[in-house]
Amino acid sequence: MKKTHRILALLLSLCLVVSLAACSGGTGAGTPETSAPETSAPETTAPSTGDATSISLWVYPVGGWGDETKVKALTDAFTAETGISVKVEYLAYADGDDKVNTAITAGNQPDLILEGPERLVANWGANGYLVDLADMLDDTDKSEIIPAALAPCINAEGKMYEYPMCMTAHCMAINLDAFKAVGADQYIDLETRTWSTDNFIKAVEALYAEFGSTVGAVYCGGQGGDQGTRALINNMYGGTFTNADHTAYTWDDPKNIQAIEQLLSMDGIAFDASLQGGDEIAKFYQGALKMAFCWNSAQQLNPNSADTGEGKTVTGEEIVYMNFPTADGSPAELCGGIWGFGIFDKGDATKIEAAKKFIKFMCDSPSTADAVSTSTFFAARTSAEGTDLTKLFDNEMMNDYAALMLPNLGDYYNVIKGWAAARTEWWNMLQEIGNGADMTETIATHMANANAAAAG
Repeated sequence: MKKTHRILALLLSLCLVVSLAACSGGTGAGTPETSAPETSAPETTAPSTGDATSISLWVYPVGGWGDETKVKALTDAFTAETGISVKVEYLAYADGDDKVNTAITAGNQPDLILEGPERLVANWGANGYLVDLADMLDDTDKSEIIPAALAPCINAEGKMYEYPMCMTAHCMAINLDAFKAVGADQYIDLETRTWSTDNFIKAVEALYAEFGSTVGAVYCGGQGGDQGTRALINNMYGGTFTNADHTAYTWDDPKNIQAIEQLLSMDGIAFDASLQGGDEIAKFYQGALKMAFCWNSAQQLNPNSADTGEGKTVTGEEIVYMNFPTADGSPAELCGGIWGFGIFDKGDATKIEAAKKFIKFMCDSPSTADAVSTSTFFAARTSAEGTDLTKLFDNEMMNDYAALMLPNLGDYYNVIKGWAAARTEWWNMLQEIGNGADMTETIATHMANANAAAAG
């Protein structure tokens, strides 16, 4: 079994490398993002003159890294080894970006932050607020870190604004008990976790005929979890979100328009301006929705972070993770998540040195296994200081998820310029269309705004 798992891990790494080849931005996508404030970049720091005795860390809820008890165990271990204490603040995606941006403006930003390339590289790094971490990589690191996880952490100029720790592929999920109750399980392939767009439509029809309420929500109350709505709309008929070289947005792709028109026409699908991704997950977990478009391995392990059992709703119904529907039923192109640490450049070399020790401890040491396991995602590297990271989870679901979902990672378009502005335009666009605005005009207006940001 261990030999099989080792082969699986090697194959997975190869799949990720192949998926990266067409795009220098990498293969992953992540969580919500917003703009950094327009202020001047910090001065270059002086060489280190000593060790800081304390550092601050702000974390977004990246899997178990949103759990204070679990993170404290990790930071306590770091403090015990280094003597450096860590003060942690926990952010929510609903207002975390505003808090970070306000702190930057006031000069009160943390020493360290945990999130993904769309924030750290394309936003705060690009605006000059983060330290270049390229000097932390040696040849061993470059051989151990999965290329698809490393590439999005480095910009076109070779500056590394994120040191990757963990990764996953975002997918969707269904309430299998509800599907079976109405015979809609005939429309899904449980072995490959795939289905066609036609079968998706039939399943929604069957569920709506039985339950008479919203089956799935195109949530558009904000940017939270919008990787789900993007993947749903792009995959249904094969549309794109940006062009291949990530210089322009392509929301007016006729295939995207076809998907939006289809979703709008369906009883059981609602464009819901009261929900963001986390809200949708909660309603799915509670049984109000029969499918969720905002899902991943961490959710499958612990739905709604409720600690009530793997892959179960609050009433014990079975949750099955799925690829998004595609026209021909082939595996979807999934948005992915790559998460790691960035260091804010506040002009204090001792703090930066201490923050680098923290990154090394969590991302490239014998403690990395615990740090990654806490995330409930997959390691961004195959090994760290002699510790094998390819078989961290003694869990059949995680092994299956790695085999079925990670090879389907699609284009990592999140590093396009104007990304922060574009995400706001995206959910506003869906909200307006859901409220009855003219589709062609609305898409054109919001895409033009996003492309202006991309060109700016």
